[in-house]
Amino acid sequence: MTDSFTKKIATSAMLGLAIALITIIIFPSLQDKILVRTDNQVNDESTQFGNGYTSYSQAVSRAAPSVVNIYTRKVALGRIDHPLSKHPLFGRLVTQIKIPQTSLGSGVIMRADGIIMTNHHVIADADKILTMLYDGRTAPVKLVGSDPDTDLAVLKIDIDNLQPISIGKSESAEVGDVVLAIGNPHGIGQTVTQGIISATGRAGLGLNTFENFLQTDAGISVGNSGGALVDLDGNLLGINTASIGNTGSISFAIPSTTAMHVLNEILQHGFVIRGWLGLDAIPVTARLARQLKTPIRHGLLIRAIAVNGPSDNLNLFPGDIVIKINGVSVLDPQTSMTQISKVQPGKPITLSIWRRGATFKVTAIAGTRPSISGIK
Repeated sequence: MTDSFTKKIATSAMLGLAIALITIIIFPSLQDKILVRTDNQVNDESTQFGNGYTSYSQAVSRAAPSVVNIYTRKVALGRIDHPLSKHPLFGRLVTQIKIPQTSLGSGVIMRADGIIMTNHHVIADADKILTMLYDGRTAPVKLVGSDPDTDLAVLKIDIDNLQPISIGKSESAEVGDVVLAIGNPHGIGQTVTQGIISATGRAGLGLNTFENFLQTDAGISVGNSGGALVDLDGNLLGINTASIGNTGSISFAIPSTTAMHVLNEILQHGFVIRGWLGLDAIPVTARLARQLKTPIRHGLLIRAIAVNGPSDNLNLFPGDIVIKINGVSVLDPQTSMTQISKVQPGKPITLSIWRRGATFKVTAIAGTRPSISGIK
């Protein structure tokens, strides 16, 4: 290395130092900003490492102990080939056999006293339910109640030292928020996947009677159903439910606000109490409007009225169109059904009706929506 090259390096270094000092003198506020930032700085959501790598381990450590594996068993009837299978008297006896079937899913510890939530379809028709905790402990499960309309179920285990999950505000979730899905995919053990909120308020999928899903691209596979969708503070935003396609990149979770409502209703009443009008109706589509020769483009066409139901004495008839419910225009059946379900039984519901060019209002007293769920 030559002396001239060494001198050039020294000169460049001194020049750089001088520029830095001048910059700090002219812009002293930059000095504060430089001094505030340290290598150990951590934000509220994740850990930022010096190499640009982001870790969500803190959120996982808070939420993971609250997510459990659920195993179910039921006995189904099967058939086998037998020489007497076609015998009119003995055929059924010799060909029917009991086949044990097992399935798996996930659940979320909601309370320290052993209350767990999962999907209804995870435990439906199960003869036996078993859970395995994050720390490896196992316990038999009692089914407290379920709500097929939202695909949620409430379970109970009798075991100590449980860590309930922290409940987040799903109504505050926004598209683009980073989320983590925790569950037991394919029975391989607890697994965490990461993604974002892709959409909120997703409905009309035909998965549940009442739908208001959070959509995410966090991977949700078989066995993840009933697991937790959490934010970067480890707070529960939703109960993982289903995915579309084989990639798991289009997945859906039931919002935590819905889960908490169902939980409280089942614990208090044994089932979810919902308002009901006793109307069988279909949406007015553009094609249907042309067939009916009606100017109405949004509404519910009444097809039948439940005998002795809440609307039976309102002088309504098949062919009438409901255009507003409590002053809110009818846009789609899902939204209207959800709106009615939120009305407490015994409270009035005002309907705006279109019939043969005339509009009028009727007031019904909400009944209780029939439910097939209950305490088991």
